[in-house]
Amino acid sequence: MAGISNNQFDMGARALSAQLVRLNTITSNIANAGAVSGSEEKAYRAMKPVFEAKYADDAEKSGVATVDVVDIQKSKKTVPRLSQPGHPLADKDGFIYLSNVDVPEELVDMMETSRQYQNTTEALNTMKSLTMQTLRLGT
Repeated sequence: MAGISNNQFDMGARALSAQLVRLNTITSNIANAGAVSGSEEKAYRAMKPVFEAKYADDAEKSGVATVDVVDIQKSKKTVPRLSQPGHPLADKDGFIYLSNVDVPEELVDMMETSRQYQNTTEALNTMKSLTMQTLRLGT
């Protein structure tokens, strides 16, 4: 195996962990959606996890693969700015800078993440149930 276990419960746990990281970044993004800054460099930028598939050495035969979070990157979307000369954080030209978080996009990502988490949990519960039934047959 190329660094992953053939144990389906371990693979499921890794998938749940990846979705938890995704949910945490979404939560952080939504929490900072209304953040204001005095410069473009200091403005909050949405974060997105980067996933990478991890395959077993015999993935073509076994179908064994899972996922890991390999990085969390900041969005490269433009940071909006508003002209508000009286604002305490306004720069010398009277602009404030908002976060580049797209809240509707984050909410869609949150629903998808929740569904992925739920699907993985249901798959793990099914595997547990089948394992218990198999053990009962052996007694």
